[in-house]
Amino acid sequence: MDMKQRRIWNDNHKNLKEIILNTEKHEQAIQLFLSQHSLLYSSPLNQTKQVTLEDALIRDLDEATFRQYPVKNPDTKNSIAWHLWHIARVEDMTMNILVADEQQVLESSNWQEKLNIPYVHSGNDMSEEDITFLSSKINLEQLLDYRTTVGKQTQRIISSLNPGQFQMKVEASRIKRLFDENAVMQQSKWLAEYWSKKTIAGLVLMPATRHNFLHLNKCVRIKGRLLNKRSPCR
Repeated sequence: MDMKQRRIWNDNHKNLKEIILNTEKHEQAIQLFLSQHSLLYSSPLNQTKQVTLEDALIRDLDEATFRQYPVKNPDTKNSIAWHLWHIARVEDMTMNILVADEQQVLESSNWQEKLNIPYVHSGNDMSEEDITFLSSKINLEQLLDYRTTVGKQTQRIISSLNPGQFQMKVEASRIKRLFDENAVMQQSKWLAEYWSKKTIAGLVLMPATRHNFLHLNKCVRIKGRLLNKRSPCR
């Protein structure tokens, strides 16, 4: 996904924001969401032949670049590993707990063991020691598979919504589940409070789409900076 395509993605996200609460445009909103969401993932979620944002990231992504922490970027010092895990966890918990009130993907198919890390929370307010450990230990291949599985589940959940459901507020019992399942740490109560004020549309417009877009862009910038730094002088 080049800069022109990213601008188009941003324009389409604005369009989605304008129509998502209009019940008469419910199916149009879902189709636009599916298109926008797919462009943040590689196949099999990618529904077009366009190079996606994840494609741009993982092409020639080596182990050292993936795990480097801290990084010296103006907007983040966290590793690509952390960013990919963070967006997958946030999407998993917001879509499956807050939107659908279903089981998290993480709690199925031994994903915790496959990822090779002990953390189940969102990653917000995480210590540097834990970020260092996660960056060095997490399994890249399994992380990408986990993220794809989360994405498939998200598309199923949003596709099954009925007209009017985008306008619904998040139920308090589902916010409670975030803490019951250790998806949000106690020191990150602010995050749960932020989500508690959102409608389903608000969760779709941020955690499920724009949140992924922002963090993937950071990852692409991290990758470019690190690879340029390691390139031999000409």
